[in-house]
Amino acid sequence: MSHTPSHSNLFHDRIAAQLAPRLPAGSKLLLGLSGGMDSVVLLHVLNSLAPELGFTLSAMHVHHGISPNADAWAQFCSGLCACYDISLEIKHVDIAPLKEAHGIEASARKLRHAAFAESDIPFVALAHHADDQAETLMLQLLRGAGLRGVSAMPFVREQASQLLLRPLLECSRTELLTYAQQHALEWIEDESNADDSYPRNFLRHRLFPVLEERFPAWRDTLGRSANHFAEAAEILDEVALADGAGEQLLAVEKLKALSLPRGKNLLRHFLHEQGAPMPQEAQLDDMLRQLHGARDNADVCVNFGEWQVRRYRGLIHVMRALPTVDPMLCLEWQGEPVVHWSPLQRELHFTQAVGQGISRERLSQGQVSLRLRNGGETLRPHLLAARRSMKNLLQEHGVPPWQRARLPLLYCGDELVCVVGVAVAAEFQAEADEQSVMVV
Repeated sequence: MSHTPSHSNLFHDRIAAQLAPRLPAGSKLLLGLSGGMDSVVLLHVLNSLAPELGFTLSAMHVHHGISPNADAWAQFCSGLCACYDISLEIKHVDIAPLKEAHGIEASARKLRHAAFAESDIPFVALAHHADDQAETLMLQLLRGAGLRGVSAMPFVREQASQLLLRPLLECSRTELLTYAQQHALEWIEDESNADDSYPRNFLRHRLFPVLEERFPAWRDTLGRSANHFAEAAEILDEVALADGAGEQLLAVEKLKALSLPRGKNLLRHFLHEQGAPMPQEAQLDDMLRQLHGARDNADVCVNFGEWQVRRYRGLIHVMRALPTVDPMLCLEWQGEPVVHWSPLQRELHFTQAVGQGISRERLSQGQVSLRLRNGGETLRPHLLAARRSMKNLLQEHGVPPWQRARLPLLYCGDELVCVVGVAVAAEFQAEADEQSVMVV
């Protein structure tokens, strides 16, 4: 009499086959545990696989504080992990600062990933499944997303120094429910999952049941489409690199040499590389028009959200929008190795040196401070050079116009010592073998 493997054993074996090639023996694996059915099933499976595959399992519950039941969910996860003798970290996050700009769902996702990234555990397991994949694709299509947006969630993805793993991606929600019932698992139900005002819930409760009647394989077909989109997105990334992406600054001439679709693809790739959010289609068209059509000496600035695209000397710069500044800003320097310079949202580093940079002896003759331009400043960059106006000096060094009024000027008393990153006044330059300070 032949023995037929149970659904549970087949499920167990599928997950093991997914993880075994990617988790070296002795690895540490962190599970993102919400307490919902998906992550409870994954916790149960991973706990049974840990001795077999030789990894150590721990869990993290991210406490968003959105639901009035959030504390109860955290307590449930604590009790569950205690039953399995698995270490659990509960991470409290504040969604309020992000909610208005990104919405609840996207903000919660950003904060979860940020919480996982703070862990030093190299492998992170997430409980996304086939229904999540299909729902995400449909939402992105309805938002008019590009290929990157509608690409499939990958089974494995690098994020900083971690590897994100999604072992359940080929499993449907129905399969997870069957497994949970077979093992008499308990989980919590997020009350917001029943609220059809959330787009994802509308698809889940109203649209997909109708699709199921006519297209029972909708999960597989939508997942297959998402994989096709992901492959196409990879090809477009390769095209962008061949067209000149991959640099910190992008030459306008490279954009001008391309057809409109390839130019848009290159610009999208460049923005993504710089960590900027993807602009709306109309914003992207406006960027291309201004970058293409502006005079060489024009000060091009296109704002999108909290970011800006600028053009200077034929090069395209992408940056976060700079904050307003107090023109009377004055920071005293008392030997700290690092000073935050808010006008440019960057850090200034002071390092000890010998024979280069600023003479420590000269610098010790008065109070040292950092200030902004006030107008009329001059500086002699070399002993044999004439004094130069600040305007000429900054133009010669190719300092972009939007940085010129924000550059840190180092003073000793009322004497200008240096324009950080540009030039040191000849009178303050260190001589050979003299103790000195470098500022960058």
